[in-house]
Amino acid sequence: MDDADVNVVVRAATAGDAGAVLALWRKAAEGVSVTDDLDGVGRLIARDPQALLLAERQGELVGTVIAGFDGWRCHLYRLAVLPARRRQGVAAALLAAAERRFAQLGGRRADAMVLTGNALAHRAWRAGGYRPQEEWQRWVKPLPRQLPR
Repeated sequence: MDDADVNVVVRAATAGDAGAVLALWRKAAEGVSVTDDLDGVGRLIARDPQALLLAERQGELVGTVIAGFDGWRCHLYRLAVLPARRRQGVAAALLAAAERRFAQLGGRRADAMVLTGNALAHRAWRAGGYRPQEEWQRWVKPLPRQLPR
């Protein structure tokens, strides 16, 4: 399904969108990240102005995905759609836009961060052609705001 089929416009976020993005994530996303604040979203937009993709329908922000590329791998985070707008092609439009971005950058494979217990998200990712890679496990370490010198 392409963007026009669902009356969704997908565009890159600007610094002025950060507050609306955070509000959408509070309504639509599972879990909270240490980067879910104005500073974190602002830093993402400043670092890679095309990475945070927004889906709008008739001027309303209805979904997001972060399509990050580090020069080696394509990473997807924060696929989030307002509950009232789910199952209407919004996630499909966001993933299609992210995959076009990756193709333009020369990306070869995309991976997605998906909460293990979020069955609703699992259905959306499977519908987009993604599958879990059971042999890998995510390892994390929260970093301090200021690293010691």
